[in-house]
Amino acid sequence: MASKVAVVGAGPTGLAAAAHALERGFEPLVFEAGSHVGAAVRQWSHVRMFSPWRYNIDKASERLLGAAGWNSPDPEHYPTGGELIEQYLEPLATRTPLSDHIHLNSRIVSIARAGIDKVKSAGRDKAKFELRYQNGKGPATALVDAVVDASGTWDTPNPGGISGLEAVGEAAHRGQIAYGMPDVLGKERARYANRTVAVLGAGHSAVGTILDLARLKEAAADTQIVWLLRGDNPAKSFGGGVNDKLAARGELGKVFAALVQTGGVRVEAGFGLTHVSATCGKLRLGSGSACCGRQVEVDELIVATGFRPDLSFLRELRIALDPALECPPVLAPLIDPNLHSCGTVRPHGARELSQPESGFYFAGMKSYGRAPTFLMMTGYEQVRSIMADIAGDKEAAERVELELPETGVCSRPLTASPQEEECCGGPPPAASDACCQQDAAAKAEGAKGCGCS
Repeated sequence: MASKVAVVGAGPTGLAAAAHALERGFEPLVFEAGSHVGAAVRQWSHVRMFSPWRYNIDKASERLLGAAGWNSPDPEHYPTGGELIEQYLEPLATRTPLSDHIHLNSRIVSIARAGIDKVKSAGRDKAKFELRYQNGKGPATALVDAVVDASGTWDTPNPGGISGLEAVGEAAHRGQIAYGMPDVLGKERARYANRTVAVLGAGHSAVGTILDLARLKEAAADTQIVWLLRGDNPAKSFGGGVNDKLAARGELGKVFAALVQTGGVRVEAGFGLTHVSATCGKLRLGSGSACCGRQVEVDELIVATGFRPDLSFLRELRIALDPALECPPVLAPLIDPNLHSCGTVRPHGARELSQPESGFYFAGMKSYGRAPTFLMMTGYEQVRSIMADIAGDKEAAERVELELPETGVCSRPLTASPQEEECCGGPPPAASDACCQQDAAAKAEGAKGCGCS
């Protein structure tokens, strides 16, 4: 049985993995590249989460905190990223036994089987994992029995280019380009106030940033907002409204729809960014050929086109990934955004996350690869199952202990009457595997579903 388990990343999922490892009698070694736990969360500390506290606290972590005299927050309150750190992650990392197992400023640079290269098979499953990492003292090595990679994807955002590559000139103009969700109402306010700002993307990060810019415009009237949308249908970003089981997310979509309908944001649909250049201090964003395509001139560009996993330090491990999503192959059909525009992703664990490299698992946001539908509580269920699997408790590893709200939502028309507000005909019948009434009707007639489009 394993005795030492390495966890890469000290975010919510990584710390939960360490908590479950302790409960199973393992010695966790948590490696965090940042100077504090929750390094990625700190980058979006200004953002309020879609789910209340009751969905954001791991059970094993809660047991550790409870033993330390922790006062749990209001379970129905929707925390910001900053509150998640202050009221949960920091106490978990400093006031519980986990404090002795966390290595900060320790970036993993490579993982292999000790004494065995990737090609060799004999004795492979019995060899320990060798982790090379860099800290303030220089390079170091750790030997462990199992590894959970919960390093996330925040540090590797997708570029703005339509082809999945950087747009021509994108790297050269990084001084006027931000990625993810900059704090436009707080520490980045001066950068965006009274400027023309383009936001590229169609997901919740893009929507939230545009809504923050609209609030900024209320105080800085010359702020102009341009929404660059690769697709042709803005309504897909409005969400499922009343059908979204995460109420805060559904409400966000409704507010965003109203902003677009009233002209509070200039919409450039069908805009695939191919070129970035400079003109008189402004960014010239091009879609199509450099000479004849569409052009948009702005002061700043915010790229919110999602993230991708960093796989560079796993090259010596035998890893199987879906060719499109770069996630575990068994998990891919459950989370593929091409298939799951609405509906639920069933809870999953060690079976879906295990790799050909026995004892190595992906967890958290990184386990989803390039798919955007991850929920924090999914990661908690993943690591509970993984630690049970490492312990040889197959029954617990297979058991489902989580009921998920919808991870995706149906789309709805740009303008909706009260009757149309219930997207796709409303919720599906009870005990149905459909995502809405129309989907259920289509499946009843022998079709694969309505597609929620």
